[in-house]
Amino acid sequence: MDERHKKILQRLRINLVRDLDPSSLYDCLYEKGIFTLDMIDEIKCSGTRRDQARELVRDLETRGSRAFPLFLECLRETGQLSLAELLQNGAPAIKLQPATPTQTVRPVLQPLPITPAVDVNKPRIDDIPANPTQSPKTTPTPTPTPPAEGEFMRPRLPSRTRRDSLQSYKMDASPCGHCLIINNVEFDPQSELSNRKGSNIDCDKLERRFKALNFIVEVRTNLKQKQIKHELSALSKKDHSQYDCCVVIMLSHGTEVSHNRFPGAVYGVDGQHVPVQYITNYLNGQHCPSLQGKPKLFFIQACGGDERDTGFEVSPDEVEPSFGGADDQTDAIPMSSSSDSLSMSDEIDARATLPTPSDILVSYSTFPGYVSWRDTQSGSWYVETLDRILEENAATDDLVTMLMMVNHEVSQNSAKGLYKQMPGSFNFLRKLLYFQPRP
Repeated sequence: MDERHKKILQRLRINLVRDLDPSSLYDCLYEKGIFTLDMIDEIKCSGTRRDQARELVRDLETRGSRAFPLFLECLRETGQLSLAELLQNGAPAIKLQPATPTQTVRPVLQPLPITPAVDVNKPRIDDIPANPTQSPKTTPTPTPTPPAEGEFMRPRLPSRTRRDSLQSYKMDASPCGHCLIINNVEFDPQSELSNRKGSNIDCDKLERRFKALNFIVEVRTNLKQKQIKHELSALSKKDHSQYDCCVVIMLSHGTEVSHNRFPGAVYGVDGQHVPVQYITNYLNGQHCPSLQGKPKLFFIQACGGDERDTGFEVSPDEVEPSFGGADDQTDAIPMSSSSDSLSMSDEIDARATLPTPSDILVSYSTFPGYVSWRDTQSGSWYVETLDRILEENAATDDLVTMLMMVNHEVSQNSAKGLYKQMPGSFNFLRKLLYFQPRP
C-alpha cells in the first residue's frame, strides 16, 4: 500500500475502529481479492466488533497498492458511505485500472505411483561411485525419484509469515494509561536497609520517559509495605476502560522469596516486603476487570537475591567492556525463607489462588537470585539503559525487542571491574506491544 494511504488509515484509525462494520465487508473484501479466506478467519477470531475493525485496518495496510481504493468501493457497496467519504477526503484522486478476476488457486494432487518396497539400508546402484576414490556425481536429475511405498508428499501451500500472523495490542488511546512509580529511597533505621542513593535519578528519568510515551504518571516515594499495597489496590480500582495499558514501576531494595509464579519481592521502607507475584495479582483480569485483555507492564529495579555474578570468560571480540564506578551499590537483601510476612487475609486483592496470568510482562533489572547494581551518581544500570533504549527505539520497535536490547547492553557492564548483571523478563503478553510516543 502507498505510504500516503497508510497515513490516512493511521490518522483515521479511531474513527474506523469506532464506526466500521467489518462483518458486512468480508464477502466484498474477498471477492475483490484484498484478503484471503484465511486472513478473514483470523480477523473474525480477533474478538469484538472493535477488535475485528482494528485488526482489519492493520491488515489492510499490508496489502497492495489497490487495497485502499478497493476498500473504499467495499465501503460504498455496503452502505458505509460516511466512512468512505471521510477516507476519500483525506486521499488524492484515485483511478482504478481494471483488475483481472481473482481465482482461488488450489493445489493439484496427483496419485502416487505404486512402487515395490525399497530397502532403505541397501545402497542404490547409482549411489555407488564407479571409482571408490571418487565422490558420487552431484548433477541433479531432471525427474525426481518417486517416493517409496508408504511415503506421502504433501504439497507446500503459500502461507503468511510468522511476523504477519502476530497481532498487536491497541495502544492508540490518549492518554494511553496510568503509570505508577513507587520510589523507595530512605529506609527506617530499624529495617537495617541502607538508603538508596541515586534512585531519585532513576525515578526522574522514568517519569519523563513515560510521560513522553503518553501515560498519566504518578510517583509515590518512601512507602511502607501496607502503603505499597494500598497504592496498588487503589490503582486496581480505577476505571481503565478508556485506556489501553497500565504500567507499574518499583524502585527499591529486593530479595528472593519462595514463589509459584513470579520470583522476587520488593521492600517497603519499613523492612517488610511485598512479593512480585502479589504485585501483579492486583491488576490481573480477576481483580481489575477494566484491564482484561490489555497489557499490564511491571518494571522491577531491585535485587533478586544476594548472589554476585562474576561472569565467565569469552573471546575479546564478543564483549565491549564497560566498567562501573567506585560508587556502584547493590539493592540486595539476603533471601527470605518464605513470603508469609504478607498475610493472605490482609486484602482481598492479594489472594494467591488466581487464574494463570495473561497480558502481563514483568521486566527485572537482574536475574532471579542475583544483585542489581546502582551508581549513586548516575542511577542504576538497568534504568539508565531502559530509558535510553525507549527514547531511541519506542517509535519503531516493539517492547520485547527493546527489552532484549536492554539485556544485551546491561550485560556488557562490569561493577568494580568484576561483577556482572543480567536483566530478564517473564513475558505473558499475547501480542506485540508498540508504544505511541508523543510527537
